[in-house]
Amino acid sequence: MQFPTNPFKQALKEGRPQIGLWAAVGDAYATEAIAGTGFDWLLIDAEHGPNDLRSILAQLQAAAPYPVHPIVRPPTGDVVLIKQLLELGTQTLLIPMIESAEQAATMVAAVRYPPQGVRGVGSGIARSGRWGAIDNYAHEANAQMCVLLQVESRKGLDNLAAITAVEGVDGVFFGPADLAASFGLLGQPDHPDVVAAVRAGIAAVCRAGKAAGVLTMDHALSRSYLADGASFVAVGVDITLMVQACRALAAAFKPELAAGARGGAH
Repeated sequence: MQFPTNPFKQALKEGRPQIGLWAAVGDAYATEAIAGTGFDWLLIDAEHGPNDLRSILAQLQAAAPYPVHPIVRPPTGDVVLIKQLLELGTQTLLIPMIESAEQAATMVAAVRYPPQGVRGVGSGIARSGRWGAIDNYAHEANAQMCVLLQVESRKGLDNLAAITAVEGVDGVFFGPADLAASFGLLGQPDHPDVVAAVRAGIAAVCRAGKAAGVLTMDHALSRSYLADGASFVAVGVDITLMVQACRALAAAFKPELAAGARGGAH
């Protein structure tokens, strides 16, 4: 069996913007439903979404028949957990709360086999190597792994140049919600100071020759970040879209809900 190449990593290398959607529901049926809707990538979220190894595995399997690239965000940058996620078949990781070059180097090492890294060798019994069916898996895997690091604090921004300089870091993703909190602006991810910090971060990452990413549900801001040079941008969250659509539908048939929504807007 031929080794599966990483189309997302290749697209970033070629400078082709990749538009994504957050998969936060934590259910394989829901992930399969959105896998065929036209996005380039889906983010399976185990940091804030209700996911564990089994539910992540089910979603990777559900998305596999569709032309979309699944990215997994673990709850933390733990080397052992990363090893398990890779064995499930994950090729691209978005690792949260990175604040130093040392952390970045540890994450890069976690996804690579020795001598380039510290990944344990066990793909022969795992989905990653298709249970031994992928020829030469261990020798080709390193090149197909994509490491995206999430910078979402003042400390991370202060160390951004050192983080992007780490060999093997493919991209840096900016988390506006946590950045806002770090700036003392909790709940204001679109505050001008936060937007300015993200823009400056995107520019710095691009200058370093790496890919920059961000999540925002403000479509005008998404397009603006793309124009700034961001190459992987998430433009929505599955559970948020579902709840918004349901609220709008209910309000269309229940005037008291629509009035309440208008009142809350003030």
